[in-house]
Amino acid sequence: MAEELPDVCVVTHPLAAAGENATRSLLDILAAITGVALVTADLPADSEIRDTREVVELTRKGAGDSVAVAAGRFLLNQLRMCRVLADRDEEVVLFYGATSYVLPILAARLLGKTVLVEPRGDVPLTLRLTWEQRLPSPVARTLAGLVRLLERTGFALADGVVTYTPEMARELDLHPEAPDVYPTGARYVRTDEFDIETPYDERDRVVGFLGRLDEEKGIRELAAVARDLPEDITFRFIGDGDLREWLEAELADEIAAGRVELTGWVDHDDVPEQLNDLSVLVLPSQPTEGLPTTILEALACGTPVLASPVSGVPDVVRDGETGFLVESREPGQLRTTIEAILDRNDLRAVSARGRELIESTYSFESACDRYRSILQELD
Repeated sequence: MAEELPDVCVVTHPLAAAGENATRSLLDILAAITGVALVTADLPADSEIRDTREVVELTRKGAGDSVAVAAGRFLLNQLRMCRVLADRDEEVVLFYGATSYVLPILAARLLGKTVLVEPRGDVPLTLRLTWEQRLPSPVARTLAGLVRLLERTGFALADGVVTYTPEMARELDLHPEAPDVYPTGARYVRTDEFDIETPYDERDRVVGFLGRLDEEKGIRELAAVARDLPEDITFRFIGDGDLREWLEAELADEIAAGRVELTGWVDHDDVPEQLNDLSVLVLPSQPTEGLPTTILEALACGTPVLASPVSGVPDVVRDGETGFLVESREPGQLRTTIEAILDRNDLRAVSARGRELIESTYSFESACDRYRSILQELD
């Protein structure tokens, strides 16, 4: 029962839109089984979280545009978190994404609270990729190394580390069978909203990408793939981002011919319809995310996924069973793999197995059961 579990205070770093969505999902799970509050910074102005959860907002300022400003705000937010946690009554503090916030992690332990840390992905790698666009590579790598050291310290100080899947734990150099590692704190999908509306056999040969159109997602490689696919295959870019104008110019002829489509920004309510219109979703991204929600949503819609085997992805995209893995982001290999997938005669079965996996393991009820078990073990 919910009343038998300890209340949880979730602590995050400044939230961009993607982080806000993931945090809202976690809060929904915890709120279904116990009391929950959020301590955060720079929550998006239109966030639904303010209307549904208790929120303590440390500041309206984000992480900062420069490394120096980001470092100053990083330290200041930690001090603010320490002060807030000292006044909170929750027995459990869960640092979600804020795994390198060593000062409040230590403060929570000294206050006698149970501390969990839950990485959302590989934050040091994400920062390194961002900083390398503005700083010399050795400097960016050194700074990212310092963040990784802080994160490892946070792991060591915490009572437990929660990861989305066992493979994500291994990616972070954590042993999924260690007593203080909880490797099944997976995301969930609203299976009533994300469902198979278009039977797989009725779908056209449309391959798509859904997400941010930026460097991290392999958009330039996908543009080369889209240009060279056979004429009976359409490639659809669903989303918006820094590379949209570049895509429009780079693929102008293919767009004019109808072989490539750019939808622009799509509201989340319309994502199920888009996924139901695809034969394959392609996500050749780097291991910066622990387990992209888009993958789970695609499988829920019966859309096989072709993805890079990074972080927690192989636990969900099981090669040849629920989807397909590709080791390289090289355009030639991606194109060849896409064509080979579309020529398979078992895609309807792959589609069905993907949906079955989501229903059995990644439904809201399943996620609640997993977090309930984690809190019971800690109690």
